[in-house]
Amino acid sequence: MIVFTIGTSEPFDRLVSVADAVAEACDDEVLVQGGRSECRFTHARLVDFLPYEELLAVIAHARIVVTHAGVGSILLALGQKRSPIVVPRRKQFGEAVDDHQLIFGRRLHELGLVHLVEEPSDLPQVLASIPELPSGRGDVGGTLAQALRSHLAQRVGPAGGTSLRVS
Repeated sequence: MIVFTIGTSEPFDRLVSVADAVAEACDDEVLVQGGRSECRFTHARLVDFLPYEELLAVIAHARIVVTHAGVGSILLALGQKRSPIVVPRRKQFGEAVDDHQLIFGRRLHELGLVHLVEEPSDLPQVLASIPELPSGRGDVGGTLAQALRSHLAQRVGPAGGTSLRVS
């Protein structure tokens, strides 16, 4: 199964709209948690929202998870030992107030925690080129926590310190 999820905020039709092409091109069932999406499908199954426990179970059993680059959705996938494909919402398309998801997605990709696809239209080709994504790493929590500690130390100083550096 391939699962698309876009979190609980505004629609992300630029991502959701490619799910039907993905479903048509593969043998997998494609389930899309699309929120308030206006998209309609002939090959993929669209649901507005799944209860949290059901979403956890679906992601845990998915072969591939595709999500926006939102912190909660990424952590949900990583917590189920899935390395998600993330597609950032972009300011230029009115999907976010700034490009924080692009920055976040790139950083997690550099850390090897996610697979970044910046353009949703590239997804069918990307998914066709990989037979299966590996499950998430077991040390995700430590790796992510270490990266966040390092970032904060660079921005505001080491933990327990009294100095505050603003850049």
